[in-house]
Amino acid sequence: MQLYNLTLQHTTASPQAIVGNFSGARQQEIIISHGTRLQLLRPDVQTGKISTIITTDVFGSVRSLAAFRLTGGTKDYAIVGSDSGRIVILDYDPRTSSFVKVHQETFGKSGARRIVPGQYLATDPKGRAVMIAAMEKSKLVYILNRDAAANLTISSPLEAHRNASIVHHIVGVDVGFENPMFAALEVDYMDADQDPTGEAAANAGKLLTYYELDLGLNHVVRKWSEPTDPRANFLVQVPGGQLASSERFDGPSGVLVCTEDHIIYRNADAPQHRVAIPRRKHPLGDSGRGIIITSAVMHKMKGAFFFLLQSEEGDLYKITIEHEEEEVKALKIKYFDTVPIASALCILKSGFLFVASEFGNQQLYQFQKLGDDDDEKEFSSRDYPSYGMAHPNQPLPATYFRPRPLENLALADEIESLNPILDAKVLNLFPNSDTPQIFTLNGRGSRSMLRTLRHGLEVEETVSSDLPGIPNAVWTVKVRSDEVHDSYIILSFVNGTLVLSIGENIEEVQDTGFLSSAPTLAVQQIGDDALLQVHPQGIRHWRVPSGKSIVAATTNKRQVVVALSSAELVYFELDLDGQLNEYQDRKAMGSTVLALSIGDVPEGRQRTPFLAVGCEDQTVRIISLDPDSTLETISLQALTSPPSSICIVDMLDAGINRNQPTMFVNIGLQTGVLLRTVLDPFLGTRPVRLIRVQIKSQPAVLALSSRTWLNYTHQNLMHFTPLIFDTLDYAWGFSAELCPEGLIAITGNVLRRITTFIHATQITTHPGNSYFYIIESDHRVLGEDAAAKKVQQLRSQKKTVDEAVLELPPEQFGRPKAPAGTWGSCIRIVDPIENKTIRVFHLDNNEAAFSLAVVPFEAKNNELHLVVGTAQDTLLTPRSCTSGFLRVYKFTNDGADLELLHKTEIDDVPLSLLAFQGRLRLYDIGKKKMLRKAENKTFGSAIITLNTQGSRIVVGDMQESVYYAVYKAPENRLLVFADDGQPRWITCSTMVDYTTVAAGDRFGNVFVNRLDTKVSDQVDDDPTGAGILHEKGLFMGAPHKTQLLAHFHVGDLITSIHKVSMVAGGREVLLYTGLHGTIGVLVPFVSKEDVDFISTLEQHIRTEQTRYYVPVKAVVDGDLCETFARLPPAKQSAIAVELDRTVGEVLKKLEQMRVTASGF
Repeated sequence: MQLYNLTLQHTTASPQAIVGNFSGARQQEIIISHGTRLQLLRPDVQTGKISTIITTDVFGSVRSLAAFRLTGGTKDYAIVGSDSGRIVILDYDPRTSSFVKVHQETFGKSGARRIVPGQYLATDPKGRAVMIAAMEKSKLVYILNRDAAANLTISSPLEAHRNASIVHHIVGVDVGFENPMFAALEVDYMDADQDPTGEAAANAGKLLTYYELDLGLNHVVRKWSEPTDPRANFLVQVPGGQLASSERFDGPSGVLVCTEDHIIYRNADAPQHRVAIPRRKHPLGDSGRGIIITSAVMHKMKGAFFFLLQSEEGDLYKITIEHEEEEVKALKIKYFDTVPIASALCILKSGFLFVASEFGNQQLYQFQKLGDDDDEKEFSSRDYPSYGMAHPNQPLPATYFRPRPLENLALADEIESLNPILDAKVLNLFPNSDTPQIFTLNGRGSRSMLRTLRHGLEVEETVSSDLPGIPNAVWTVKVRSDEVHDSYIILSFVNGTLVLSIGENIEEVQDTGFLSSAPTLAVQQIGDDALLQVHPQGIRHWRVPSGKSIVAATTNKRQVVVALSSAELVYFELDLDGQLNEYQDRKAMGSTVLALSIGDVPEGRQRTPFLAVGCEDQTVRIISLDPDSTLETISLQALTSPPSSICIVDMLDAGINRNQPTMFVNIGLQTGVLLRTVLDPFLGTRPVRLIRVQIKSQPAVLALSSRTWLNYTHQNLMHFTPLIFDTLDYAWGFSAELCPEGLIAITGNVLRRITTFIHATQITTHPGNSYFYIIESDHRVLGEDAAAKKVQQLRSQKKTVDEAVLELPPEQFGRPKAPAGTWGSCIRIVDPIENKTIRVFHLDNNEAAFSLAVVPFEAKNNELHLVVGTAQDTLLTPRSCTSGFLRVYKFTNDGADLELLHKTEIDDVPLSLLAFQGRLRLYDIGKKKMLRKAENKTFGSAIITLNTQGSRIVVGDMQESVYYAVYKAPENRLLVFADDGQPRWITCSTMVDYTTVAAGDRFGNVFVNRLDTKVSDQVDDDPTGAGILHEKGLFMGAPHKTQLLAHFHVGDLITSIHKVSMVAGGREVLLYTGLHGTIGVLVPFVSKEDVDFISTLEQHIRTEQTRYYVPVKAVVDGDLCETFARLPPAKQSAIAVELDRTVGEVLKKLEQMRVTASGF
């Protein structure tokens, strides 16, 4: 088995984000790490919208990210720490729109290891040095400088290792232009390692340590180390150092140490300041729960600075330091606003806050004010004895704030993110759809959602108007060539033409000079200020010879070609005086002309030199319009069916020619096939109609069939993508002041204006309807009934209940936290087509749902039931519960409602359920509870997944990979007869066939295992299973082992895997989803020739780009192969010669692999 891996949707999680002036222009950009990709974003200061400048695969795992600027420099560099064992410095080159590797220094082994640096990065604020640290022991410091040519240089690494220490965080200390300093939070475990009683480990303290880089002696020394709060988890840099232009200090220097419930200011021998972190004043809040700071950002302004710190509940706190020169007078904290929990915060000088959300969409907020003049109470270290350090080991009195909607921030824009995907289903539920949809469960807690994913470009409909009849074509046109926007919309009907004026209102006009009594074939603004209309009897003011009519026409700003019913071509060209002149000769085609096309006139030229003519004899002819060979046939191409439309367009495709546009001839056939120089996909079942349009000021082609497709250029590469919209009958480009770049389209008798745009846990479906049944469970949250009871109890005790706080939207503020072992859970019925919830059933008695299955029970005449596995008072670590239950529901009201039949108590948490031969794996249905039929207790840990075919069950174990089991009905036995020889932490699995299973693990790997067919047949032929019982186990496991066929590292925790066909009539593929928003496919190769060709291509590209630092077997990395289109032309040609192909043939093969397998 050989597979081809393609990523359809790259990971959208954002573990790290940095801000800086990376392009060198006077504008800040944001670089986001998506784990395996780097993305450069640029916010628009005027509109507040974010645009993506570049997205680059790093083919590794980014562990840390930092920005720095050399002293006196005008642009920022990005430093990347990854699992490569290297430190990499990147420079963004705006000319080539790419990241350039300035330095790449190797310091350790590859892989994310405890003692190999890369987990933490800290830069000196003046850009003179960088520290890269591991989780344990190792810390390296690099000196950054310039050479004589002003190029960035990096020194050899200087060691700052400390044996037997665990690093929790590092940060650069701002000391101005003194020797660079770095602060680290460390735990020394030397004594704990040698103490068998565990007492030393319990008493191990945290140390705040300063490391100084002595630039004169060129080494690193540990300058200062003092114990700090053992619950400290985060350090924040405080501005400091003397200004070069004056005697004034930027700030007091030092660091903020973030601990549970407190913030502490520390700086070597300076007095400490401590304040309590305010907590929410919520009637249902857990007062015993500590508050931890998870992200922070510092922002410097002219003569001032402040900090924004975020807690794990999403609350932002504004921290200010009152100081005189280097002496701190007070540390102040106040509530600022509440935003989604972030993995990184970035403040831009233009007044924006970028929130790289831990889960869900990334958001950009605009500062409305800085929270200085509001009524929010501010807490200061001066309010406590000894600035809060009188008793450093005791907590300060709790302080509270009242949560409220946003006041200081306003949401400006957000970037869609699929992170996290917890479960997914691939089904075709939508009417008139020929491809399946991907339904995903996304989000966490109250921000969870069910998303429907369809491949295509999003479309926004801005205007829709009913028309008096059904038009067959639509155009938009300007009156003068120098106008920016269109002036008229022309609609052609069977017996006439309608002209609409574009202004504040769109209305019909009569005095335009257009012939309204005949249908229109083409409309063109020609010359400086003339309009041209082609109708069946001629061009306006030019009539066809008697007995003939025009059957097809094509135009541009200087040329017109019409085809007559006599199969003749008539050519017109605009002369230098602005007169439209007919060429003296006419071209006889010998077959009825069905379609014509000429391209736009190139800038600075008088004419376009080529005309494409499609004829009824299933041919397309390219005809010259050059003055020396006018109307001479240059080439001819035979087709498989008559053409329905032709479109010549010059488009930039860097894969073919990155310096100038390439001329493409697009031919739509009556069978629904589009032919192009590079690609010939199947678009739909209707004849194809092609229209040339503008997308982002670049030429593009709109292809209309049973689906609407757009062929456009994005980031210098050509894309071919469907529009997610109704079937269009005709369309044309549209430009108006309120919609500068859109489309005007016809659907039936409707005129439409559109614009294009480039914690739930498990889900199941009912085979008889299109509803989804979803279980939702949230830990440390009160359920609906428990929350209502608690509120009622508070009211009965005459306690004040803040109703406004209770009514705050949970989507923004989350649900109030509760102690461990408390759950909120429900069963939800969703209609995915209507996108609405049908019913919600909340679980009471602190039950949480963990699994569900739709089961046909033989005892009930195969009537379908919904079985939900729940557990009461569940603790996650160690996993335990008071009792587990199997809830059996009967479907009522055609599946729109559920009726609880009974609950069956079981011993443990039911993590996986599966319908098996009319039974629920181990149970059958009874009148009052489930009846246990068979069980097997030999599995290593917890069972996560179950799959079945026939009497065979494939079991996915949490820690021990997959087992093959069989149910022998005569003996009522469940017997394990094969397992995997390699332990894996399984997260999902699916059966590829009767002997083969594909699965994913929590370390980002997808693998395929197969059972020997001889063993499979032997087990099936054994009626009682006696042979299995008496076989001797191998390696303390089952008697037989599976064989590993394929293995690939995706780089994301796999949450679901499905065997589906993504294209109508296409091959079946393995589609997988990842926790961080990844969606990919594993495509089986169909020929040995394809395997050899693609594998050889991959080997050549691997010399240019290293893939993940993990093993791979029998899988070709399609993402790596697709970087071929971005290689320099010389390298492309060299690889193509080695493959005995042309560059175009290589690109076409890669495009075919993607489109034929996934339709993407």
